[in-house]
Amino acid sequence: MLISASMYVSAQKPLPVIVDVEHPKAKIQSTMWGIFFEDINMAADGGIYAELVKNRSFEFFNPRTGWKVRTKCKDSSALIILNRNGKHSSNPRFARITVNPDPEGYCLTNYGFRGMGIKAGAGYDFSMLAAVPSGGEMDIRIELIDQSGNKMGGTTLKISGSEWKKYSVPLISERTDTRAKLNIWFESTGVVDADMISLFPQDTWKGRKGGLRADLVQLLADMKPGFIRFPGGCIVEGRELETRYQWKNTIGPVEERHLIVNRWNTEFSHRPTPDYFQSFGLGFYEYFLLAEDIGAEPLPVLSCGMACQFNTAEVVPLNQLDPYIQDALDLIEFANGPVSSEWGKKRAEMGHPEPFHMKMIGIGNEQWGPQYFERYRLFEKAVLAKYPDMKIILGAGPSSDGDLFDFAWNELHKIKPQIVDEHYYKDPQWFLKNVNRYDHYDRNGHKIFAGEYAAQSDYVCSPNNKNNWECALAEAAFMTGLERNADVVTMCSYAPLFGHADGWQWTPDLIWFDNLRSFGTPNYYVQQMFSTHKGTDVLDITAGNESLSGQDGLFATAAWDNEKKEIILKIVNVTDKPIIRNIELKTKKSLVPGAQLSSGCSTDVFAKQGYKSG
Repeated sequence: MLISASMYVSAQKPLPVIVDVEHPKAKIQSTMWGIFFEDINMAADGGIYAELVKNRSFEFFNPRTGWKVRTKCKDSSALIILNRNGKHSSNPRFARITVNPDPEGYCLTNYGFRGMGIKAGAGYDFSMLAAVPSGGEMDIRIELIDQSGNKMGGTTLKISGSEWKKYSVPLISERTDTRAKLNIWFESTGVVDADMISLFPQDTWKGRKGGLRADLVQLLADMKPGFIRFPGGCIVEGRELETRYQWKNTIGPVEERHLIVNRWNTEFSHRPTPDYFQSFGLGFYEYFLLAEDIGAEPLPVLSCGMACQFNTAEVVPLNQLDPYIQDALDLIEFANGPVSSEWGKKRAEMGHPEPFHMKMIGIGNEQWGPQYFERYRLFEKAVLAKYPDMKIILGAGPSSDGDLFDFAWNELHKIKPQIVDEHYYKDPQWFLKNVNRYDHYDRNGHKIFAGEYAAQSDYVCSPNNKNNWECALAEAAFMTGLERNADVVTMCSYAPLFGHADGWQWTPDLIWFDNLRSFGTPNYYVQQMFSTHKGTDVLDITAGNESLSGQDGLFATAAWDNEKKEIILKIVNVTDKPIIRNIELKTKKSLVPGAQLSSGCSTDVFAKQGYKSG
């Protein structure tokens, strides 16, 4: 039986669109559509990590970065940076402020991350580690000021005693400003030591103190992603091995986490950001917690002992790779191990005794050549020997074609990996031409993770790339091909995820934000539509006995949702004209009484048929 309904989708042949409801083609994995997080474009510090103070622990290469002293005192020793020489090796520096009699007082100002986003009526938590070496007291006045220097709110604090202690005090702002600053006035004569100077909004995700920016996390949660890949990306590799991402340095008390320079700080001559560092306030524990919060599977990616091959191409010798492999084994224990285990105990001490149920791990990012594959084999052998059910993801290099990709494919046939990560940063026409890329992949071979993709309106790495409708529609068309081949493609994620309007290095990006506002791009809403209308089984969708993939500018995929008892159609029109098609459901079943046709996209017009899918 054919059940027919008319539908406006957006060129003019009256061929009906046939959806075969009776013969599902493949299962759609819960991880089909996910998100990829990397600390680029100020995505972490100055972004989703809600800390407002930049260089809070004076550990940047220039320890005064982000800070400015205001005083008429001519004593150059009024602010000095001391180093504990091996003690507190993750956070050796602190500031010593000497306050001499001064009618204006002594003020330390922090400018935040391109300013501080402060809201009227909102509460903020100020804190610092401090000590008075003499054992006396120091009166401190904290105030928020706007771009013109006018006071927006403030409070006072008294520091006492020679032992380091944490001091905290709340304050409320009277006005809103996207580029506010923090003043700390030292109002008593004497010497005070300060470290970990911090200011957090009280309105964080789930109200967690020292947590994440609520509006940015909400945009992620609204996508209902099946997984979250972290912490990158090229961040994993580092420009050199010393600045690679080491997850063990990102857990435990925040004051004990080892800050490093961000590898994106001077990567592009068009956007140098020499003040771009990683505090790791957003570390691996917080990543796992974020995944749990938004219902996504965690997918951590670790260094394979190779720094970025576009930069230094530094590698660790094979006979020195054991610590890197042990990091992978320890991470699995941190995520999944019992509280009686060494790393499971550390997770419990941070507040999460229950395991995170991690099922996947990535080894390396965009590495290539024989060096990568010989290192990958050693990781795979060790991980599967101890955790045979763990899914391990292997990278296919920085591009989806060319000599490096061809070499990778030859190696893949030897290794026979479980999941292979392919990346595509191409122009919109490439995406349209490659919708059928996976139609002829081996159904019995490895699975595909489309780990990074985004249509480039100009060219890769161009600062002029835009998030426009042409790119979004090209991506949507390509995604129909990914979903139609869900028996081969099991995971997909757009990249990069975040871009700060005043602190970006790379475009385009899925979500843009400044210090107070955030919004999803057209590309975001394409990703959201696919992820929130995923379904459980792929259905065949044709027109004129051929796949509806490029016919008259239309691309489509169909799915059955076994939970909701719905048929889901995603039809993409990449032309500039409306297209009318009849949709016919090929099935022996009948619709339940009261079934109806509805639209998941406000720009489409659906004919109301008085039915609700059943």
